[in-house]
Amino acid sequence: MPTQTVPLSASLEDYIEAIYHIITKKQVARSKDIATRLSVSRASVTEALRTLSKKKLIHYAPYEPITLTTVGKKTAEDVIFRHDALKRFFTEVLAIDPKTAEEGACKVEHAAPPEVIERMISFINFLQVCPRGGDDLLEGFADYCKRGTTRNNCNECVSSCNLQTNKE
Repeated sequence: MPTQTVPLSASLEDYIEAIYHIITKKQVARSKDIATRLSVSRASVTEALRTLSKKKLIHYAPYEPITLTTVGKKTAEDVIFRHDALKRFFTEVLAIDPKTAEEGACKVEHAAPPEVIERMISFINFLQVCPRGGDDLLEGFADYCKRGTTRNNCNECVSSCNLQTNKE
């Protein structure tokens, strides 16, 4: 993921992420669009836009469309990458429903260091290729979370895995 990004507060990360998504949809962002998307006042948006502009992440002038600078775009993409990775981990590995995973990702994305998120992605990829992991393991964990018990006898599962590994 991008390495030249600007560290921001959680609030400013929300703003840059919102601006990125609005620009993706409409080519430019306007303060009213940002206020609507984040459910905040226009005054709050103006203050955040001034701060993001001082950090050279956006091109901003009052009453003009807002666009991202190159560094602003990389910073926004980094925030979005962390958000999406967390949501994927929460839904695919931890079997959390998408709505709760979305809420959790929004909160954790601001605090989790990039190394943690990269390791979570590696873990997802590992589970999908490991003979003892794979989708069956993830589905088994999801069932365990729902019922509090495993789908099968664990010894049966391990024996089956060992037989499969020995065949390869």
